Amino acid sequence: MLRLHVRAPFAAFRGFVAGSYRPTTPFITPSAAYGLLLNVAAIEMRRDDGSSAMTVTASDLPSCQLALGAIVIPQRAVLLQQLHNYPVGESGRGHADATKGNKYNIQPVHREILVDVDGYICLDGNDWLAERVRDGLNAGASFAPDGRRRYGLPFLGDNSLLLSDLAEDDAPRPAYWFILADRSPEVRGEAARLQVWIDRAEMSRTESRLYERETLPQIEPPANAWTAIRPPGA
Repeated sequence: MLRLHVRAPFAAFRGFVAGSYRPTTPFITPSAAYGLLLNVAAIEMRRDDGSSAMTVTASDLPSCQLALGAIVIPQRAVLLQQLHNYPVGESGRGHADATKGNKYNIQPVHREILVDVDGYICLDGNDWLAERVRDGLNAGASFAPDGRRRYGLPFLGDNSLLLSDLAEDDAPRPAYWFILADRSPEVRGEAARLQVWIDRAEMSRTESRLYERETLPQIEPPANAWTAIRPPGA
């Protein structure tokens, strides 16, 4: 098992929501954790199929199992921000001249963020991927095993929310593990639906599952904390 200690001052993991209030999940989602591991391992998870309007998911991504735990339960904070965009249709077009070419539709929104993220991402079930993640951590930004460097910087849910630390932990501490609750008759801790897999081309195929955070911390992830990540075609 590969146990990574991840820390960040801020993070945000949002579902598919719109409107004036944008909540975050209470911790890292399995889909975000998987994307972070692929980034460190310099594995590109996107591809251009030549026909879709967006880049779609690569068809040869590695499968694995992930467990997530919070060493310290992060706090939520709320930001008031202005979102600027070009609206669809004629809405707000009367403001276009006044903004001199800038985005003329402005909406105030409240956005939740997590503060002081401190926890674990554990990887099991794929020794090749674990070693590749270790190699990426050791080599840093110069890691390019396939002749291509990894794309962008590691972040947590928003490309402006960067990590402060990501390293293998050889002296683990107790953590509040997120366990699968969608098959449990009783939910005891804080429950949340977390994205497991996001389909970039068809949102109806996106997978999420119900998790609960354990009420007592323990060092090792329990059996029901492990989530299988099986990309299409793996």
